[in-house]
Amino acid sequence: MNKKIVLPLVFLSFSLLYLCGSSPEKFHTPEEVAMYKVVADTLHEGYNGLFAASGDCEQCHGYDVNQIASTNGDDEDVNVVDDWKTSMMAMSAKDPFWRAKVSHEVLTIPQHQAEIEDKCTSCHASMGHFAAFHEGAEHYSIEDMVQDPWGLDGVSCLSCHQQKDQSLGETHSGDLRFDTTKVAYGQYISPLASPMVLETGYTPVFSEHIQDAGICASCHTLITETVDLDGEFIGSTFVEQATYHEWLNSTYDDQDISCQNCHMPNLGDTPIFLIAGLNTAPRQDFSVHEFAGANTFMLQLMKENKEELELAGSDEDFDQTIAATLESLQSQSANLSLSTISRDENEASFTVTISNLAGHKFPSGYPSRRLFLEFTVTDDSGATLFSSGETGENYILLDEDGVEPHYEIIDSEDQVQIYEMVMGDVNGDFTTVLDRGFSQLKDNRLLPIGFSYSDAVIDTVLVYGEATLDSDYLGKSSGLGRDRIEYNIGLDNYFGQLNVEVNAFYQSIPHKWLEEIFAESSEEIDLFRDMYESADKTPVLVGSESLVLDEIIGVAEIEKDDFWSVYYDVNQQPIITAESNANINVYGSSGSLVHSGYVRSGANMFPLFSPGIYFMTTPESSAVLKILVR
Repeated sequence: MNKKIVLPLVFLSFSLLYLCGSSPEKFHTPEEVAMYKVVADTLHEGYNGLFAASGDCEQCHGYDVNQIASTNGDDEDVNVVDDWKTSMMAMSAKDPFWRAKVSHEVLTIPQHQAEIEDKCTSCHASMGHFAAFHEGAEHYSIEDMVQDPWGLDGVSCLSCHQQKDQSLGETHSGDLRFDTTKVAYGQYISPLASPMVLETGYTPVFSEHIQDAGICASCHTLITETVDLDGEFIGSTFVEQATYHEWLNSTYDDQDISCQNCHMPNLGDTPIFLIAGLNTAPRQDFSVHEFAGANTFMLQLMKENKEELELAGSDEDFDQTIAATLESLQSQSANLSLSTISRDENEASFTVTISNLAGHKFPSGYPSRRLFLEFTVTDDSGATLFSSGETGENYILLDEDGVEPHYEIIDSEDQVQIYEMVMGDVNGDFTTVLDRGFSQLKDNRLLPIGFSYSDAVIDTVLVYGEATLDSDYLGKSSGLGRDRIEYNIGLDNYFGQLNVEVNAFYQSIPHKWLEEIFAESSEEIDLFRDMYESADKTPVLVGSESLVLDEIIGVAEIEKDDFWSVYYDVNQQPIITAESNANINVYGSSGSLVHSGYVRSGANMFPLFSPGIYFMTTPESSAVLKILVR
């Protein structure tokens, strides 16, 4: 059935003027532009022959001084530019950790400086990099980038909205395919073209591919060429990160839940007026441009150093981005559960299950990122009976020894479960030098739901190390995307209350990952070192679970002897038997006799009592048992 499209009169009037070749007034008057600039931060404006800078988008898609456009149903501002400009995407070219790491790679392998900087800027400074090569440049260096406003725009508006739909999702490692005409692809059918054409010369065009996860593929799968310790290429490659391929090997791809669905929350039926200064017809299914991921540490560090780093964005903008990122990390990353297997006076056993809620491995992306479990048991006075995953100064794991293996069972305090990918060089030694990456010494990161070893992209997302032997690392066979660990705790004849807690902590840049970098010195490394040393390095709590086991069977009046056999079943109900036939008396907590009788050797004498505290005696033993029934 054909549908008639009714266009707003304002659209027709602007379009007719434009198509007839007239010289219409700009969409915004000079006075309006000046007013927008007062409330806007300084974003670069202009056109480099292929791309418009983000400042050109801001006057229409930034903050609306009249507070009509880009507000949600609760009158909260959701303008595209303010949400984007404090994201890691917007600040990718000014990220001090990234610059320090590029500098470290160059210091380590100086003969490949051009290739290293070309590869790194292809994503972190995509518009400047692509334009330079399009115009015939042989290389695009960090020095070129810092003098190029379009490079410093990072992953800017047109880094996504100017990508073509050809070969979408088929490229990787910074191989971005851009439309070289002045076009901006968007999600809305029949976009209001004239304002954008008049202000920037760009034509907005509807295309479904802007909502496709393939938009993210070229930068979120990175494969490097390996060099040996002398910097010589050895003819092999290394998968440094493969977030897009991890998503392909999950149920999220099958269910058409794209990267944008999670990292750009959709406002659904909420009507949004898109363009500042014009009362356009409202649009629905608006995607918030927060790009919330997991790196709250770097966002906070850059907020604290935004003047030195020359970053746009107010403290309020940063705080909103950090809050959205923390929400994403704590609600969409992983889920914990904790349960008791058994407990007696000598040992307690517990199960921790951690499930992946993300549409890719967790953690994912840059290989420094990791998740570790802190498991603690304390007694009724608060004294620690067992601790795994304890941290010290700079939140360094105290019991991490080299490359910590993947565990099925933890029964010692010097064992800690860390979910991470660990790189090895050609000699099999741990390295953080990306270009020396030759093999994965370990990759036990939580697998996404639906992960399959028969998937077409399995070669880039494999599991490595002892996790491959773990039957409870459930993603391998059933695609459930979770892991289960058993903790066995020695109690040494302790009968009292147990307080059990497990915490899952996320670190984007653990101190261990910086030791090689900080052993070197350059302007970029020294700058980041100063910022890092003054930053809050507290790991982010992703999830927490706890339980309390009440005291079970203790000693009253005299020490317990060997006549009684006492333990608890999986439901924490007492199993109490005698070594021989006996007469018993059982008293309530008030001292009144509640049961008296004869029991046979080996028979469980305690399924018959209601919850409470009891004392049991027999002439056959000098012990008085204090018993708690829940």
